[in-house]
Amino acid sequence: MTAAVDGQAGTTSRPRAAAWVAAVLAPVLIAVLVCDAVITLILEVLYLPLYVGSTAVPIAALLAAPVNVALVWAAATVTNRVIVLFLPIGAWLVAFLAAASRGPGGDVPLRSDLPTLLLFLCGTVPALLYMYVIANRRNSSARR
Repeated sequence: MTAAVDGQAGTTSRPRAAAWVAAVLAPVLIAVLVCDAVITLILEVLYLPLYVGSTAVPIAALLAAPVNVALVWAAATVTNRVIVLFLPIGAWLVAFLAAASRGPGGDVPLRSDLPTLLLFLCGTVPALLYMYVIANRRNSSARR
């Protein structure tokens, strides 16, 4: 006696479980990306005044662009909402403003100079442009 096994029997529970796991892990991933944005800004501020010989080389400012675009890309893998895509960059901006302001001892980690401006522009403009592209790509596909 043989029993026929239906190949479709367990398929309805697997997508539900995957959707549940994705729904639970998405906020965790966004929180990790927000913390990662603050950590990367701290490292960028520490390495911003890097000198090679007597020449200032703001390599940290140039690395801020791909790192922040990668943070937005990682957030886009779990959400479609533009405001959630902005959370890592928003955390980066808040940490940037905190580093640019005067601390309790009167120290300022970020000075008012060209490398700081370059860090700000490289950290925000490419990531915001990438968010703009993602938002428009999703809006154009929703209209079709």
